[in-house]
Amino acid sequence: MTGGARVLVDADSCPLLVRKYLLSYTQKLNVKLIFVANKRIPASGAGENFSMQICPEESGAADNWILQNCAEYDIIVTRDIPLAAALLEKGIRVMNDRGTLFTAENIVRKLKERELGIQMGELGVGTKKRNTYSKKEFAEFAKVFDREIHKLV
Repeated sequence: MTGGARVLVDADSCPLLVRKYLLSYTQKLNVKLIFVANKRIPASGAGENFSMQICPEESGAADNWILQNCAEYDIIVTRDIPLAAALLEKGIRVMNDRGTLFTAENIVRKLKERELGIQMGELGVGTKKRNTYSKKEFAEFAKVFDREIHKLV
């Protein structure tokens, strides 16, 4: 393992399919995997490279832990756009569970889209949120994750 590569997962909202994939794939590569959440997240089949960081049940606690404990050779998996922006400012690789690798170019647009969604919701004109996770989204995640992790190991 080069440079101590790790994968930190904002695990509260991470789909089961992604968590299982990461548990298996990081074990094969001997890469440390850390689930960060406000409660214990199931991790059946976890190997020695896995750990769980349980944070206090207060708003932003898991995000803050990730921000304070991430390092240059980490990949962070999160749906949290403000967290992704803060990680990018630190030079950390960050992606979501749908295969979007956040960059300086796309994070500004993502932040604006998030803000617009919040404003629309406050006006009662919210859009419906999807609670589904498709095989296509997982395939894109796996492809991007594979590419990015191999840059580090």
